[in-house]
Amino acid sequence: MKFYIKQKVFSFGDKFSIYDENRSERYFVKGEVFSFGKKLHLFDLGGNELAFIAQKIFSFLPTYRVFRYGNQVAEVVRNFTFFRQEYTVKGPSWHVQGDFLSHEFALYDNERQVAAVSKEWFTWGDTYAIDIADDADVITALSVVLIIDAVIDQDDDD
Repeated sequence: MKFYIKQKVFSFGDKFSIYDENRSERYFVKGEVFSFGKKLHLFDLGGNELAFIAQKIFSFLPTYRVFRYGNQVAEVVRNFTFFRQEYTVKGPSWHVQGDFLSHEFALYDNERQVAAVSKEWFTWGDTYAIDIADDADVITALSVVLIIDAVIDQDDDD
């Protein structure tokens, strides 16, 4: 399944639309503007919350948790490295590899690719193409991609 995340260029707080391969809106994401740590909510078009993403505030390394229906299903930690970014996804036990500065990376379950992410260039605002394996947990995969984008964005602001 292919999805596209388009970030709004001039939005107050975070606001994303997620489109399917036909460029039809499938999900939307809203961020909390006045909160301690970054918080994102992933909704279906009916306004039902499918995932809640919260940054763990007092941690040495950027750490985010993904909750679905009140239960934590994943924790994404940016690992400590000197020359490149590395992430570990606890819960589904995924790892992430790629060139994060170019927004070209993939999620893996052992050797099996769960999702591949690439940035589309020359678009108004940032647009990311995400190709998710048919048997993968789409909502968790999209949540992990949103987290990595948030960490990259935070690094760009520093």
